[in-house]
Amino acid sequence: MLGLYVHIPFCVKKCKYCDFNSYKMDIDSKKRYIEDLKIEMELYSNKLYKDNKYKNKECCSLNKNDKITSIFVGGGTPSILTSDEIREVFISIKEMFDIDENAEITIECNPGTLTLEKLKTMKEIGINRLSIGLQAIQEKHLNFIGRIHTYEEFEKNYKDALSVGFKNINIDLMYSLPNQTLCDWKETLEKVVHLNPTHISAYSLILEEGTELYNMYESNKFELIDENVDIEMYEYTINYLKSKGYNQYEISNYSKEGYNCEHNILYWECEHYIGIGAGASGYINENRYNNVESLEDYHLSLVKREKPIQENEILSEKDMIEEKIFMGLRMNKGIKFEDLKKKFGIDFREKYNKQIEMLLARKLINQSFEGIQLTQKGREISNSVFIEFME
Repeated sequence: MLGLYVHIPFCVKKCKYCDFNSYKMDIDSKKRYIEDLKIEMELYSNKLYKDNKYKNKECCSLNKNDKITSIFVGGGTPSILTSDEIREVFISIKEMFDIDENAEITIECNPGTLTLEKLKTMKEIGINRLSIGLQAIQEKHLNFIGRIHTYEEFEKNYKDALSVGFKNINIDLMYSLPNQTLCDWKETLEKVVHLNPTHISAYSLILEEGTELYNMYESNKFELIDENVDIEMYEYTINYLKSKGYNQYEISNYSKEGYNCEHNILYWECEHYIGIGAGASGYINENRYNNVESLEDYHLSLVKREKPIQENEILSEKDMIEEKIFMGLRMNKGIKFEDLKKKFGIDFREKYNKQIEMLLARKLINQSFEGIQLTQKGREISNSVFIEFME
């Protein structure tokens, strides 16, 4: 498995909760950025350049026979690009990388920037999965968190996507929003489930330092939802979606049978992926790297045909084991003892016997002959479980 992530950092405006690398769009910056993306793709290409002579080729390079098994274009707001720009980006991806014929290809879309024309272009160029950001159905909540769209605009975009032939569609939702009630959340879930998407991602709001929402909270402009209400919302989500045919396969992700997000699973299983774009991160040949976030610094690196890497870390075996545990336990299937034995040569039960016994006693994990998984109680305080395996 090998993934490709491409970051489009432009937005109409930044949502109040967002801490991703994103900027208000201007046309000149967008045009230059697309050209920069194309150059960075060349620097990682194993399709056109078998013997890459660019600088930094020793860092995070691909093997010549590597095939891309999943692509995710995220942001920012990728659907802010014009139809021609979307086509241009994907033509470059196909020219630079060897893509598996069954690859999952996702693009993030936000209502307010999506049109029928863009959806037709996406379908024509081979995108086979959409991830549409809704977050909530009530206008009061959408306004409070800084979304630019109404529920009605979202529903039109969703139905347009179905009309052009998209079958695999994720809807992003958020709960524990300021002043959101359990009734509000139930109404959101019921209305979304009625549309019958193949996948739903439901995240509890996290206040990230530096965001507008964080600053509003620090200024006492709202109170956080009570922790018990947050847990009640989470438990309701799991039970309600299960009753409607959605399997929870990761802490925040639910799908109809056969529609798990392959790209996200690639992350959770610690497989390799290329990160392209300002602020993107990647993981290749045990190298974890992060690109510069500034659009200007990103451009200056690529003008010199240098990879725009700000940080590069070669993971130790200890790092890789801990990450495998941390990421693996996010998934409902948990971690398999045999996988860790094959990859690292460790007997997990022997190495972490004390932690396993303690977590079993607290009913935070289940153990089988094959491995361990979080219980529902464990998922509710998952970070407390993860930290027990950090040495």
